[in-house]
Amino acid sequence: MGDQFMPREQLGVCAEGNLHSVYLMFNANDGIESQLRPCLANVAQYIHELSDQYADSALNGFIAVGANYWDSLYSASRPAELKPFPARSADNRDAPALEYDLFAHIRCDRLDILHLVANEVCQMFEGLVELVDEERGFRFMDNRDLTGFVDGTENPKGRNRQQVALVGDEDIVFKSGSYVHVQKFAHNLSKWHRLPQKKQEDIIGRTKHDNIEYASADKPLTSHIKRVNLKDAQGNSMEILRQSMPYGSVKEQGLMFISNCRNSENFEQMLHSMVHGDEEGNHDHLLHFTQALTGSSFFAPSLDFMEKAAN
Repeated sequence: MGDQFMPREQLGVCAEGNLHSVYLMFNANDGIESQLRPCLANVAQYIHELSDQYADSALNGFIAVGANYWDSLYSASRPAELKPFPARSADNRDAPALEYDLFAHIRCDRLDILHLVANEVCQMFEGLVELVDEERGFRFMDNRDLTGFVDGTENPKGRNRQQVALVGDEDIVFKSGSYVHVQKFAHNLSKWHRLPQKKQEDIIGRTKHDNIEYASADKPLTSHIKRVNLKDAQGNSMEILRQSMPYGSVKEQGLMFISNCRNSENFEQMLHSMVHGDEEGNHDHLLHFTQALTGSSFFAPSLDFMEKAAN
């Protein structure tokens, strides 16, 4: 069955990076599920078609449904690993949960087209949902986080992006869908910039300017890279596809962290490793300089799943 039919994934899940992004978090109005199902399918298909129309500016995006809202919208079946955001807290390190019903993730290399499409998506949803939060992301320097370090170096490349991010035959109804975890991090940049460069590099586990990863023996156990590069019991890398981008204004700025994966386990283990650390309590020291404000769990179904469920 898996070989004959490959459901069409939403193109934004595995897309390469862009210059600009907009993140729209919605909560649904009560009792509108029968109208929202076809509307969601239409919005996802609309974004899919626009990616051809605006191919020159690399428009892409996806729509995802919140873990806590899924059963209201699609009561017949649920992705096997979809669960609420795994909030974590230790000492002064917090990864709180703040759930939303829907997430629209739209990216483009032209800000005007991005703005146009975001407006149109909101109009299509009018009367059904309320826009609760909106952030604009941007590429900073050569794919760097606002800390000055290159972000997403570990990301899977080429076809491996689909391998990592999309559900396969293990959950056939949700094949080509993706588990999405979103955290909005606000950075304390004045505190960060007071650190000497070598101290910053030790916290990340890479050199700042030329982005060279420390040799394994030289990586502090509290470095960011050490805490997020995990292996499972069989020794395989627990990979995620990061679609993160810096966001914000001078007043509040940081990283919109976005993980896409074929399971929810890999992200959960990473978050635990960052906040709680290993058996000796070696946690991620980057968390002394950035604060997670939100944590939301979603599933981005295939276009075919949404179309089928709309009828």
